[in-house]
Parts: sequence; structure tokens; C-alpha cells
Amino acid sequence: MNRDTITLVVLLLVIIASGSDIYMDLRQGASMMHLIEEAIVLGLATLLLSWFSLNYKRQKRQIQELTQELLDARNQALPADAALLEARHRLADVMAVQFEAWELSPSEKEVGMLLLKGLSLKEIALLRGTAEKTIRQQASSIYKKAGVVGRHGFAAWFIEDFL
Repeated sequence: MNRDTITLVVLLLVIIASGSDIYMDLRQGASMMHLIEEAIVLGLATLLLSWFSLNYKRQKRQIQELTQELLDARNQALPADAALLEARHRLADVMAVQFEAWELSPSEKEVGMLLLKGLSLKEIALLRGTAEKTIRQQASSIYKKAGVVGRHGFAAWFIEDFL
């Protein structure tokens, strides 16, 4: 179970427990102050659960949009110019060889390709279903292995001689 799932389960348990407690307290004639305290806990837990639910739906929509954008980009008509097509294939080969030379892990290779395609760290995290912090750490590891300072240096390593 991931952290978000655990949080949702805990919130659901708090809502159920608070609701049950309020019901029992009403039957037993608990003080108004106690009932108000329980209602506040129930209300906060319900608000948090609603917020998590809306955030989950928003992230799911963003992932679908990014996935569609990537699909659209992949399905774009490739240039008809044979020389340009050959250059693209050679660049892909050079990148694959260089990623091996830098000893990038499979995850780092995927993140590296997405970085070179111009996706933000947040977009990469959404696509890969990982935390943005994880992608940030992987990007830092890639830059360190490549001996560059950041994203711009990483991209420049591959295209500098073409310009």
C-alpha cells in the first residue's frame, strides 16, 4: 500500500468511527461540547477525504492529458526528408550508447529521454506514477553521471555539435 492509500483508509476509519461515536453519544445523552468536538473531527476528516478525492481526479485527468500529448507527438508524421530521418535515428542511437556509457539505470534512461523531450519534472512524475521528488533525485543523478550542471547542460551535451 502506498502512502496515499493508507491516508485514505485512515480518513475513512476516522469518519466511520466519528459518525458511530456521535450516534452513540446522542443515544446516551452526551454533552453538547463533546458532540461539537466529534462533529468537528467528522467534518475535518470528510473535508480531507473530499480534497484527496478531487486531487486524485485532477491528477488522473492530467495523466490522461499528458499520455494523449505523448501519443499525439509519437503519431505525428515524421519528416519526409531522408537526411533528417537518418539524423534523428543516429541521434537516438548516440543517446542510447551514451546512456549506457554513463551507466544510467533503466529508470534513469526513461527519465533522461523524457527530460530531453522537454517534459517538466512534474509531468514526468505524473506519467511515471512516482513522486516529483523521486524524479528530481533521478534527474540529479543523471546530471551527475553525465558530468553536467543541469537540464540545459544535459540537452546541450547531445545537440551542441549540431548547432
